[in-house]
Amino acid sequence: MAATPEQPATTTPRRKTGRHRGEGQWAMGHHTPLNGNEQFKKDDDALNVRARIENIYSKRGFDSIDPNDLRGRMRWWGLYTQRKPGIDGGKTAVLEPEELDDRFFMLRVRIDGGRLTSAQLRAIGEISQQYARGTADITDRQNIQLHWIAIEDVPAIWEKLEAVGLSTTEACGDCPRVIIGSPVAGIAADEIIDGTPAVDEIHERYIGSKEFSNLPRKFKTAISGSPVQDVVHEINDIAFVGVEHPEHGAGFDLWVGGGLSTNPRFAERLNAWVPLDEVPDVWAGVVGIFRDYGYRRLRTRARLKFLMADWGPAKFRQVLEEEYLKRPLLDGPAPAQPTSRWRDHIGVHEQNDGNFYVGFAPRVGRVDGSTLTKIADLAAAHGSDRLRTTVEQKMIVLDVAPDQVDSLVEGLEALDFQVRPSSFRRGTMACTGIEFCKLAIVETKARGAALIDELERRLPEFDEPLTININGCPNACARIQTADIGLKGQLMLDSEGNQVEGYQVHLGGALGLEAGFGRKVRGLKVTSAELPEYVERVLSCYQDEREEGERFATWAARATAESLS
Repeated sequence: MAATPEQPATTTPRRKTGRHRGEGQWAMGHHTPLNGNEQFKKDDDALNVRARIENIYSKRGFDSIDPNDLRGRMRWWGLYTQRKPGIDGGKTAVLEPEELDDRFFMLRVRIDGGRLTSAQLRAIGEISQQYARGTADITDRQNIQLHWIAIEDVPAIWEKLEAVGLSTTEACGDCPRVIIGSPVAGIAADEIIDGTPAVDEIHERYIGSKEFSNLPRKFKTAISGSPVQDVVHEINDIAFVGVEHPEHGAGFDLWVGGGLSTNPRFAERLNAWVPLDEVPDVWAGVVGIFRDYGYRRLRTRARLKFLMADWGPAKFRQVLEEEYLKRPLLDGPAPAQPTSRWRDHIGVHEQNDGNFYVGFAPRVGRVDGSTLTKIADLAAAHGSDRLRTTVEQKMIVLDVAPDQVDSLVEGLEALDFQVRPSSFRRGTMACTGIEFCKLAIVETKARGAALIDELERRLPEFDEPLTININGCPNACARIQTADIGLKGQLMLDSEGNQVEGYQVHLGGALGLEAGFGRKVRGLKVTSAELPEYVERVLSCYQDEREEGERFATWAARATAESLS
């Protein structure tokens, strides 16, 4: 048919209905709220919710809380609603948020660098006993989490925490989360550089500031000058890793864009050396890039790792230097390989002042309020006022005089905290799991503790470094992709056709030496009930087939599917 004036032969293609405009990058002019989270952050800065908690919600109760505060802004103050008891994992992705919400909260205490005094740990223990039904979990980001918190008690909890110099400020939310740091910063005899001043300055200048209180999603920071490389720098949004520059001395190598969850990615070096006094400015520059150029349209692409994947390290460094720092960075060397396969500081170690630090292992990070106060008292009784948490869900007592070490170790072990733990106790971690987490599908903490006991019974002579990480859902809070044996919770059918809790298995992941993501063998799943038998079987194959000095991760990469099944 011939063209007519009303219907020309060629036309400009119409934009599809609903097609988005950009990725929600502020620096590109895309300021329109693109999802519900971006809308509530635009409506009111999330830090402002504290006043409503103190003046309204704590007085009027749970039912008075605005939904956008309840499931959004309250996270900026460390508060998540916990999972309502009795809801099985099959309903996690089916029910609406209000059906999963309990009337109680998880409260995350922010512990930058994992640094605690005896008084601070005692205060957390007392809060746990008074307000949290005795619960307490040490996380793999050096925080301590409490459960069963009622909104009416939150102001009193804040008052007690802040009286000893602690807070929950930006412990969760789309903001700079806790700054993880070497738990032996400033005291380790082999330390390259102490990053503590940078941790403190970043916290003082930026945490709780509205300059960075509205990021596309969470932002994770790691700073360590330890040659052990003890802050899992490969999987943080930004990491400063201690290095020795041949001309300028000790400083930090800059890494950007790491993260796990359902799209794991290792951070990349920007090939830049940063002196200690410039770390806060460089940190702020990288956070600024994330705030301004980060993808806000879809929550699933709102982490910095996606921007780094698209830009690459060269462009990222160029934007950082030209638009944010207004100066070039110095080129620098890559960090050396870590000096130990264990990076948790467990055991008795001499400090740089002649005293000792003592690292010990709870079971999968689970403790309780009464025990925390006992640890604080035990440390104080042996002359220590300083304790640390680690990114492996462990704890350390610092500044122990030589003549106090043995009695401290005895006291810790009387509380069931092992200073010389088995590989299984030392290397097993677990996320919160279905007991409290609304995203979880299966149980994790009790399962991990029971697995430790069973493996110690079955394989009492096994002494190789080994990590077993147990996660209740696909989101990888327990770092399943980077464990020797990573277990991702899911529901499955057992041999009799019953739906039961189980795990998809990842094998041979690693951080530090030969870092890499674990291997998934097609169809390899294991029920919770069969887990000890499976782990025993695969570790026996490893012991039979490994070459001299071969790590589990290296063996798993070359092993047959039959050996791994």
